[in-house]
Amino acid sequence: MKFSALVLALGLSFSVSIVKADGKPLKQLYVNNYENVLGTSLEFKISSSSEKQVELAEQAALTEINRLSAILSSYDRNSEFNKWMTAGTNKSIKISAELFEMLNLFEQWKTKTNGALNISATVAGNLWAQAEKKQKKPLKAELALAVSQMQEQHYSLNQGNLTATRLDNVPLAMNTFTKSYIINKACEAALKVAKIDNIVINIGGDLVIKGDEKDLIYVTNPLASAENDLPLAKLNVGNNAVATSGNYRRGFQIGKEWYSHIINPKTAQPVNEIISATVIAPSATDAGALATAFNVLSINESKELAKTVEGAAYLIVTKNGKIIESDNWKDYLVKEGHTLKTINTPTFFNQAEKPWDTKYELIINFEFNAIQGNSHRPFVAIWVENDKREPVRNLALMYNKTKWVPDLKNWYRINGERFKADKENYASVTGATRNPGKYTIKWDGKDDNGNYVPQGNYTIIIETSKEHGTDEILRQPMELKKSAKRETNAGNVEISNVVFDFVKKK
Repeated sequence: MKFSALVLALGLSFSVSIVKADGKPLKQLYVNNYENVLGTSLEFKISSSSEKQVELAEQAALTEINRLSAILSSYDRNSEFNKWMTAGTNKSIKISAELFEMLNLFEQWKTKTNGALNISATVAGNLWAQAEKKQKKPLKAELALAVSQMQEQHYSLNQGNLTATRLDNVPLAMNTFTKSYIINKACEAALKVAKIDNIVINIGGDLVIKGDEKDLIYVTNPLASAENDLPLAKLNVGNNAVATSGNYRRGFQIGKEWYSHIINPKTAQPVNEIISATVIAPSATDAGALATAFNVLSINESKELAKTVEGAAYLIVTKNGKIIESDNWKDYLVKEGHTLKTINTPTFFNQAEKPWDTKYELIINFEFNAIQGNSHRPFVAIWVENDKREPVRNLALMYNKTKWVPDLKNWYRINGERFKADKENYASVTGATRNPGKYTIKWDGKDDNGNYVPQGNYTIIIETSKEHGTDEILRQPMELKKSAKRETNAGNVEISNVVFDFVKKK
């Protein structure tokens, strides 16, 4: 069995390192995952010949993330940003260099995008959040008032003495490219204190890569964004930042209509023409700013804006599925360079069995429980068994260090002999920012050999484990025939809110 197609969202340290001729290890890849960091998921990928140096680098990066979050967070009431926000208007207040830099960057990008990026877009965001609660769209007068408020100048800056003065009480939020700014600083902090060859920090789908290696990156398909869906593109990127912004994971549901969380400040309306934009750029803040702006601007405006950032490459997906790429996007694409070498043999069913209806798929949604003082993501294996308790399909494997995979005792008992690490498994993923700890897995009805299974009774198994800790297993029987079905499961110590939806493909 080839695991590269099913192992995903990994936290892995290679068990086999590159070795010099004198027998000394050259370097290994160490990967670690966290949940509920900056409101989303966090992944480290560090290459080094020393595990001790990796630990130093990771600790330095985490310390820097926490330090900058305490300055820039819009959600932490005690952050420097929020203290400045509540200090009153028309008061010149001395602020940190980092907060000054971010406030200045927001003003610069507001000008560069002709208002498409606006630190006060939260005014309209709050309006639509309230509309979702009331299940009623905002009134025209409310939208007009929001537009008027967002167009105002909200603060002034004094470069000479690093002071900032609030000019009104309009709510502000530092989103857009703040995460990219923070992880760029975190990479720099790690490289400063530790002897490492390469570092990749991925925060909710926005990445920074620094060092002497390229990173394999999968671009999430916004029209098929489950963890084990095929990527829209595969990239090789080194010493750059990658950011993706889109409307397919967060937004507002009002009745039967879905509205993006990305707001056009000129109209106070959620955007709807672009569903995803991915940008590669030397600067992390440039990548993050462009990715969001491209969701708001027209295609022609986006193309012109991209020209102002040297080295920027992009891929934009419209609501109709049209793909627009910059001329230099192809420079980062992985060249597959091969054709199929084998063809799956057809599956034969006996007369009592009906083949899987290819119009249907099983969607599994679940959430990792937030555990106080422990943000490490647990190991997870998800697979399917038939009514004879025979394994049919591996859907997902999430783990941290190869040596701990046997802690997934039930999965390993079945798959241990066949398990083999594959470099493609360690690809980073860039996509619209996810809510922390929430994941989606799909089953298309095929077995591990790529053949469709018959309709019938199956059991979906989710096993979770922590290093030297719990080993929990959840079994969900389902009758998968030609009709929609939903099952729910409360979960266990590690996961909750598990929903199994057997539905027609969209």
